[in-house]
Amino acid sequence: MRPTGDSREQASLRRALGPWLLTLYGLGSTIGAGIYALVGKIAGEAGYQAPLAFLVAAVLAAFSALSFAELAGRYPQSAGESAYVRAGFRQRWLSRLTGLLVVMIGIISAAALMRGLAGYINALLPVGLGISILATLAVLTAIAVWGIRESATAAALITLVEIGGLFLVILVSLWHIDTVDSLPSFIPERLDGEMLHGVMAGAFLGFYAMIGFEDMVNVAEEVRDVGRTMTMAITLTLVITTLLYMGVAWSALVWVTPAQLAQSDAPLALVFETITGKEPLLITLVAVLAVVNGGLILLVMASRVLYGMSRMKQLPSWFGHVSRRTQTPVNATLFTALLIMLLSLMLPLEHLARMTAGIALTVFSLVNLSLVLVKLRRETAPAGILRLPLAVPLAGFIVSAGFVIWEIAKRFL
Repeated sequence: MRPTGDSREQASLRRALGPWLLTLYGLGSTIGAGIYALVGKIAGEAGYQAPLAFLVAAVLAAFSALSFAELAGRYPQSAGESAYVRAGFRQRWLSRLTGLLVVMIGIISAAALMRGLAGYINALLPVGLGISILATLAVLTAIAVWGIRESATAAALITLVEIGGLFLVILVSLWHIDTVDSLPSFIPERLDGEMLHGVMAGAFLGFYAMIGFEDMVNVAEEVRDVGRTMTMAITLTLVITTLLYMGVAWSALVWVTPAQLAQSDAPLALVFETITGKEPLLITLVAVLAVVNGGLILLVMASRVLYGMSRMKQLPSWFGHVSRRTQTPVNATLFTALLIMLLSLMLPLEHLARMTAGIALTVFSLVNLSLVLVKLRRETAPAGILRLPLAVPLAGFIVSAGFVIWEIAKRFL
């Protein structure tokens, strides 16, 4: 017998994520395919101070990351950013707009990843762009529908491979370090205006390689002891990511000049080939897995936002249906996958993908300001969650809004 509408509404998401699995999920969201190309771009801006640029980016991202951690404890809902903005501004239209912007970010980013992955697959196996995208997306959708533990476990395993690829670059560099005449220093002897501008420009790019915590909060309803677990996982994700990025950037600059890195579309493959003299097939395969992992995490994130917005009565109830068998939001997941497929097959995404960075920072600005407003109203917080001083979300708002203004100024002035 078909379940009634009431029984469907009573089905809920499964709380299956503990601190370590959530941390690996966050690392998979943060350490995506971007770092395998982004190191070169940051080196082109910051020169030999690229590791310092990553450190600055991490400090700037930490303000928003901590704000997200406190808000996830206060409002542990799947539609994270949408729920936070509703709690802060108390405006349903702004909350709905924020949620839709988050979904847009996830879908456009995932579609761009699918197109990029199809290019890699086509180079190895000429089956055509459409078949590559459809086959990959079918597998990712099946995993996402199967269950959150299964999705997070698959993402975690691929994340370990991604991290292994970064460690491989560092270890190969260290193994041959005795053949290098002199080692670069990422701490400048003097910080003049030109160098400061380069470091900050590199940090602006590095900021995008640090974000991923916004995906983590959107699985809050599937996390055990969400207040404590989310804070721990976000903090560990940011620290591990920062140390890895700094180590990779330094290791790359030991062997390849900033100009060479900036000109390469696959800078870590270039570093590996320069050190060993061998074809960088392994690093290339890891980069492909990073793209797959990013697509899976974005699919899960966007579907959870749609589900959460439905439960908040901001979208039709159809998006809020949870399968009694898998305890996942099947309708929202299938709808998200359909949009990703259409965008990746039909639209040129380069310009749209660049826009997602500005959209993300706009959302961060709203979320930080929401926490400021909640704190100014002195609203009661649940026991045992992270409680930040007012200065932290205020700094997060200033940093996020400042980056948006910087980007607009660069484009139009």
